Amino acid sequence: MKLFVKITLVFVVLLNAFSCKKNKLTDDPSAIVAFSQDSVLFDTVFTTIGSTTRHIRVINNNSQRVKISNINLKSGGTSGFKLNVDGLSGLSFDDVEIAAHDSMYIFIQVNVNPTNQNSPLVIRDEIDFTVNGNLQKVHLEAWGQDAYYHRPTDAIKFKDGTYLPYSYLNNDTLPQNAVWNNDKPHVIYGYLVVYNQQKLTINAGARIYLNYKAGLWVYTGGELKVLGQKGNEVIFQGVRREEDWKDEPGQWDRIWINEGSVNNEINYAIIKNGYIGVQAELLGTNFSAPRRLKITNTKIQNMSLWGLYGLAYNIYGANNIISNCQEHSVNLVLGGKYTFIHCTFANFWTKDKAREKELLFINNYTSTQVLPLDSAYFGNCIIDGSLGNEIKLDLQNDATFPPKYTFSNCWLKTDINTGDATKWINVRTGGGLLFVDKENYDWHTKPEETQVKNFVHAQATADASKHTSDLDGGTRNTMSVTAGAYQIN
Repeated sequence: MKLFVKITLVFVVLLNAFSCKKNKLTDDPSAIVAFSQDSVLFDTVFTTIGSTTRHIRVINNNSQRVKISNINLKSGGTSGFKLNVDGLSGLSFDDVEIAAHDSMYIFIQVNVNPTNQNSPLVIRDEIDFTVNGNLQKVHLEAWGQDAYYHRPTDAIKFKDGTYLPYSYLNNDTLPQNAVWNNDKPHVIYGYLVVYNQQKLTINAGARIYLNYKAGLWVYTGGELKVLGQKGNEVIFQGVRREEDWKDEPGQWDRIWINEGSVNNEINYAIIKNGYIGVQAELLGTNFSAPRRLKITNTKIQNMSLWGLYGLAYNIYGANNIISNCQEHSVNLVLGGKYTFIHCTFANFWTKDKAREKELLFINNYTSTQVLPLDSAYFGNCIIDGSLGNEIKLDLQNDATFPPKYTFSNCWLKTDINTGDATKWINVRTGGGLLFVDKENYDWHTKPEETQVKNFVHAQATADASKHTSDLDGGTRNTMSVTAGAYQIN
């Protein structure tokens, strides 16, 4: 018993000694701190809204407590950054202690003040740490640009009493003929609405960044002109610019076009990382209302629902690529009139849950009526994806509105019977094509791919002659035709 008491006393003494040593504050000049990273990079952020908050971890690997005499931003009050240490925000902090073998987080936020400069600017600073006479640094760097901001200031009320917020150009009524150039990015919050005979023209090279659930809405009577050029495309994407978000779908809502205008046009655009790329929809039941969208030389990719959604609409598309969507790449419902020439439709979605729905879906009825599918024409197109069948025709025959669809000189991945030569003209089917780089949206077929080349047919020539340049700007062979948006020589 006495031996047990002696051992216990020795253990307590040693434990107390160890605890005292561990809790002792060291002033040894060799006792410094470590960092989870020695530099923090913020990707492009927009003036006045700052960016996402980043953090670093400050680590004490010593066997005793360490005091950081001072933590401060080198630029002080002129810094574009702000720190949060132990729940306190500021620019400088004194006498911050870290226990032995422990760590602490410092959160960093950047805000870029407007400069009225059109060119990108770089914001740099550093966090200085003074530890036992040592000066340690963590470097900060951010890119920022001035931008045009479009924020909701009013709302549109639907018949069911719900509201959809929309925004105006520069917090004022959108001019009758608004023009967006490429001098600065455009950042949209909520819905920017073009309506009541207003016209929005977006010129080549413009960059449109949309916040979460934001969209561009061409409401009844409005008109949209997206006038990109080869190598100077108009880009629509989310506001998040960090590396982790560059290929994240669902960051914004959609481009939404309704009836009332026959001159909506999208040419040379890149539309990516949203919920629905383009939705062209008849809102009411007036099927004689004017409605037309022409979309050419455009890429729609990485949408968390659909790429192109047409509801009883008139859409003409050529030289487009619509790829990698969670459900349908092309979803055409309740009839309409559709023409697609030299388009590549590819869906090899790999994110989140597996894709179960076909790339192309066409429908012409509701639960109560059959609606007119005046035509759905696909000429010299590619339809390919990871499913065994990538086409679903959900059509009802009706004496008044018989559905009209044609696939001409196309390469198709489908198990549908293509024996009817009036609807399936000179089509080819197979098990899948060889694309250059599916993961990085390079939908050129490889040179050795023969299944999409050498379509020799009068209708193939007629369709190719309507668009003699491919999406790369190269000359298309109109006599021995290559299906899809790219020519293969």
